[in-house]
Amino acid sequence: METYGKILLIAMPLFLVLVVLEKWWGWRKGNETVRTMDMISSLTSGITNSTKDVLGLSIVLVSYEWMVTHLAIYHVQTSVAAYCIAFMALDLTGYMVHRIDHEINFFWNAHLIHHSSEDYNLACALRQSISTFFRLFTIFLLPAALLGVPAQVIAVVAPLHLFAQFWYHTQHINKMGWLEKIIVTPSHHRVHHAINPEYLDKNYGQIFIFWDKWFGTFQEELPYVKAVYGITRPVRTWNPIKINFMHIWLMIKDAWHTQNIKDKFRIWFMPTGWRPADAAAKYPVYKIEDPYHFQKYDTQSTKGFTAWVWIQFVLLIAFISYLFGNIATIGSPGIFYYGAFVFLFVYAYTELMDRNPYAWVWELAKSALGLALLYQTGDWFGAGKLFTGTPYLLIIYFIATAMISMLFSVNKSIKTAGA
Repeated sequence: METYGKILLIAMPLFLVLVVLEKWWGWRKGNETVRTMDMISSLTSGITNSTKDVLGLSIVLVSYEWMVTHLAIYHVQTSVAAYCIAFMALDLTGYMVHRIDHEINFFWNAHLIHHSSEDYNLACALRQSISTFFRLFTIFLLPAALLGVPAQVIAVVAPLHLFAQFWYHTQHINKMGWLEKIIVTPSHHRVHHAINPEYLDKNYGQIFIFWDKWFGTFQEELPYVKAVYGITRPVRTWNPIKINFMHIWLMIKDAWHTQNIKDKFRIWFMPTGWRPADAAAKYPVYKIEDPYHFQKYDTQSTKGFTAWVWIQFVLLIAFISYLFGNIATIGSPGIFYYGAFVFLFVYAYTELMDRNPYAWVWELAKSALGLALLYQTGDWFGAGKLFTGTPYLLIIYFIATAMISMLFSVNKSIKTAGA
């Protein structure tokens, strides 16, 4: 956990700089692809995902190391070849898992968050799941395990493979010539994120595009079909925690409501989006039928509200950076209390962005938890050693943020569009 936290301390500022640069570039070129509220929703999603991973809140049912120990028929030495095999194995596994996520109802819940943005930009690459508590698909790394690729090689290559998927989430790079035949490019991945009928459920590749060409899931970006982004059942919220559990909650309700016993069981393994006929008829859910004529979810706001959103975001980054940089100092169970605070921060923050009239209640709960942690420890997880005034500044902040949130919650001059 500590090592991963240190990696994130390096990666996080780089991602933030690139996201802001893309927004600036779009503004400069008159082709804005990054809306502020949508961008912050994406960034907070990345924060919750990173926090979950740092805290280790998932269980691997079959570990790669176990497979190597018990199933290897050969042992590749740690070498360039081992790293190449690991990279290819991870990419093929990524393709297969990605395809399953799209094609089976239950598994779509873990991936929906990544497609939930109605924009397509670098920030949306950071929309990653917190809803997966059991990692099921390590078994797809069996070819690498049979060759005895060391577990430490996989551990090094896996984050590099993940980070290498960031750059192609942009509309500012056109087709890339001969590279289009080998790697996943922005053009390929724009197709993947689109809800146009021509593009749905295509281009699952993560680094190499030839998997899609071999397995029949490739679709070229067409010059006469402009990609429209999002999901066909739009989430219509900025709250990433809500988005993470939206689909599975709908399935639970459908399984409860349907009178067909068979449907109560098969709903989980049917194609993505399938609902029992009786539940769908009685409890309809809005679905985009025409991707070219629908209103994107948006929140209109005053300059003051936007400024407050940015202030809260900067403070969230400060809180999360301290966690990632001081995991060993904070220790256990402190890191889990801190993680709960981060999740509550994100929930309250994005509820206010949604203009939820009860957002102030969540903000009050966040402040109460923050003050309780300060009272219990007399400090903020050791931060007082860096600056003695830290606890007093945090007391002021927790009181002020609850009051300001209440003012914005009752202010009717800020309206929400597209809901």
